[in-house]
Amino acid sequence: MTSRRRLTLLAVTIAAAPLALGGCTVDREPATGSAKKHVAGPELAVTPGDKARDVPVSAEVGTVVKGGRVTGVRLTDDKGKQVNAEPREDGSGWVPSAPLQPRRTYTAEVTATGDSGVTTTRTTTFTTMAKSTKPQITSTLYFVGNRTYGTAMPVTVAFDPAIPKEARADVQRRLFVKTNPPQPGTWSWLADGSQVYYRAPDFWKPGTTISVRAGLEGLPIGKDRIGDAERTATSKIGRQLSLEIDNATKQMTVLRDGKQIRRIPVSLGKPSTPSSSGKMVIMEKHERVTFDTRGEPNGGYVVDVDDAQRYTWGGEFIHSAPWSEGDQGSTNVSHGCANVSAAAANWLMGVTQVGDLITVKGTEVELQPGNGWTAWNVSWDEFARGSALPVPPGLKPAPVGPAHPGAVAGGSPAPAPSVSGR
Repeated sequence: MTSRRRLTLLAVTIAAAPLALGGCTVDREPATGSAKKHVAGPELAVTPGDKARDVPVSAEVGTVVKGGRVTGVRLTDDKGKQVNAEPREDGSGWVPSAPLQPRRTYTAEVTATGDSGVTTTRTTTFTTMAKSTKPQITSTLYFVGNRTYGTAMPVTVAFDPAIPKEARADVQRRLFVKTNPPQPGTWSWLADGSQVYYRAPDFWKPGTTISVRAGLEGLPIGKDRIGDAERTATSKIGRQLSLEIDNATKQMTVLRDGKQIRRIPVSLGKPSTPSSSGKMVIMEKHERVTFDTRGEPNGGYVVDVDDAQRYTWGGEFIHSAPWSEGDQGSTNVSHGCANVSAAAANWLMGVTQVGDLITVKGTEVELQPGNGWTAWNVSWDEFARGSALPVPPGLKPAPVGPAHPGAVAGGSPAPAPSVSGR
């Protein structure tokens, strides 16, 4: 959701659409009338249904209106305290700003107004379920609050275990993004359901504020699992900076606002351990980190490195490599990382941000979907086809043939707690 507002008992101007939450209350009689001319009020249905029990704590107030629009909603708990809620853009529901409490009773009063000005009000009272004992799906929001990110920063949510295909639309409906100034986008799933990304058609504009809510606590997911937690974060987008690495020249070009500010010699992965080609994003920054590759193919070493910046889950970093400075700019000798001089690595740490774009081209292997935050490694049309919900009209992909299998194909290596460099 790209825009939201606190909702008490006040007027709204968006049309309502269906929201499936179970039973509902339906208006079948006119609300008011005239002795001379009978004017019917709009038909109004509200969910959850009146006297409904065992309602999930993730529930929202759903409305269906015929012949009018919703103009007021008030949700209160069994102690008379008002519950803050925010309307969906399509008017199909009002989402509480925090999960409801288990084993509590809530009352929703909804008013709809017809074109003639006649109103209909419906009230529904429902009780939430006890705290669920079903196993949870663990979610991780890779978007931290009070940070400044680069212009290519996607909002990423990872799941363990992965979300089955039939449950992705329900999960996606509980993922909200607000941008200021508005820059609408959409979510896109990896084929295995282990990650979902949010981005706009173009890179974020510098200065944009992004607020994210993953309202998954208590959400039924499939037949036997529930969501784990409520997660929120608000951060800003900083200045534009990107890195372009060309294997043909063994040079990294650093660009700010599209203009070159420095070229840096690099040494990429040797043929037996090649670097990935594609569009990646800086994910982590470490002043000092230990690469431990024992037990990995072509690994077996432990080494401390300075000024390391991760851009794949598979262990590709830009980092200080004083031992390879004689090869940088001419020969690939690394285990897949982008080796740079100690001085260059230190300088890069001072100018880059998590969320900056890294483009690598000309290596022996292509970047695999999900090996890092790979939201930018596909076209917008391919990305939008990965949404589990209809994409807003202005953002729909072009009507072409079947999506390229790289759009949302492939799995996502699970982020390991230890750091392994290449």
